[in-house]
Amino acid sequence: MSSFSSKDPSTLSYPKSLLSIVTTVGGLAVFLILASSFLVSQPIGAAVHEYFYGVQQHSLDEDGVTLPDPRRDDVVINGTPNFNLTAVEKNEKGPEDDKDQTSKSQDEKKEPDSKGELIENSTQTPVLSESNHSMVQPHPESKQEDEESNKFSLLKESKNEGSLPSSDAHSEDVKSSSTGPNGINQAKLDPECDLYHGKWISDQSRPLYRNDSCPVLTQMQNCQGNGRPDKDYENWRWKPAQCDLPQFDTKKFLELMRGKTLAFIGDSVARNQMESMLCILWQYEVPKNRGNKKMQRYYFRSTSTMIVRIWSSWLVNQTSEPLDFAPAGVVKLHLDVPDDGFMQYIPQFDVIVLSSGHWFAKQSVYVLNNEIVGGQLWWPDKSRKMKVNNVEAFGISVETILTAMATHPKFSGITIVRSFSPDHYEGGAWNTGGSCTGKVKPAEDGELVENGFTNIMHKNQFTGYTRAIKKKTNKSALKFMDITQVFAYRHDGHPGPYRSPNPNKITKRGPDGKPPPQDCLHWCMPGPVDTWNEMVFDLVRREFERRQFNAS
Repeated sequence: MSSFSSKDPSTLSYPKSLLSIVTTVGGLAVFLILASSFLVSQPIGAAVHEYFYGVQQHSLDEDGVTLPDPRRDDVVINGTPNFNLTAVEKNEKGPEDDKDQTSKSQDEKKEPDSKGELIENSTQTPVLSESNHSMVQPHPESKQEDEESNKFSLLKESKNEGSLPSSDAHSEDVKSSSTGPNGINQAKLDPECDLYHGKWISDQSRPLYRNDSCPVLTQMQNCQGNGRPDKDYENWRWKPAQCDLPQFDTKKFLELMRGKTLAFIGDSVARNQMESMLCILWQYEVPKNRGNKKMQRYYFRSTSTMIVRIWSSWLVNQTSEPLDFAPAGVVKLHLDVPDDGFMQYIPQFDVIVLSSGHWFAKQSVYVLNNEIVGGQLWWPDKSRKMKVNNVEAFGISVETILTAMATHPKFSGITIVRSFSPDHYEGGAWNTGGSCTGKVKPAEDGELVENGFTNIMHKNQFTGYTRAIKKKTNKSALKFMDITQVFAYRHDGHPGPYRSPNPNKITKRGPDGKPPPQDCLHWCMPGPVDTWNEMVFDLVRREFERRQFNAS
């Protein structure tokens, strides 16, 4: 009979070896876990992450110097956005986030929140050229100044040059088939496809986001948050007659813009569009606010994509010092000089969307070659002959800024000119009883209200664009995104009286039939304005594919 001996080495060697192995492996595992956590939390972790995931982790500071990218814990992908203001908004606020929605920063005090505030000291409607009377029915109060305006119109081009585009006036022909980015078959890419003629169709899969899912949405455009009772205006999609305009795909857009910067430059309507873009992208990834006093900037870390906005009322240079017979304090617009406030940053941008026009209804003096040639709501010496009125000044400014973009030696990106955004003050001007109250769906063809001012602004804008194209010397691309007629149907898409969350605001006409104060210029978000960014996506995609194909 055998017995167990505690001193027998053969009976103890196996258990001791097993215990030693388990202890060693366990200790090693703990060490690896702690080491991994340390590495990821330190700067070297960024390099490791970039190596494995191909993400560049840097952005620009206010002077364009490369900086380490924001903390990863502020980014949420394909999940519920993290609206932790401590991480996203408070620590690195842009200049326009320092105050609540009811107040503006120093820069934004110049920015109108409604058309009424554009010309709040005026009782006149925008001045139109006498030469355009056949096209425009001027407001009675504008006739006297209108007749004094000189026929110094930009519309001296031939009828062919002034004709409106079907899509992009200088798209290049696409060659034989190949597959471009995002799996698009090049053979099916039709650069001549007309995006701007079609119809609005009901689409219950929209909107692309909710008003309460986007923390950067300006309160005045938060129509649902301000108590607007109907929501059908959110559920319409633009369908071109000859092709499809794909619904915005956030993941594909960010991939398309990997390592690139998209800049929205212009007035408050540019802000409207930029916030729409941010709201759409926010549903996929929460960006890092990298804004400063010079510009708003939001950085999407997953693809190193930057969305920028720069304020520029007229897109041309403005001064306030005395000039000839124009005193100090009155804005002088140098129509032949681009606004250097943003031109200095142009080489940093890959795609630029320009917005202007509505500020030409504001009091200003027009200067060409340092000579006063006209003015809007300002012309003190009636004995002097005015050479340029406001609609002509707009056309000249468009030609100036686009020529600067098309000849800039260090810019090879894409400039998208979003055409003049129509307002819908029906029955009068903003200050004479005009209203968009009660509009709950897109207009039918028979319901469209002709707007002479919008028509001539659009025509002069396109003429300035065609002139600039003829002067192009660099490798950039100019695109005319012609939304004016498309959005003439969307009288339902404005905030109207729902401009604030004040529960006591007036939203209906008074006993005398007078409409309440309202905004029929800017666009509700979510709403029709989101379509602008679907068009931007499509134009950028087509241009990038064209370039890729030509380079192959």
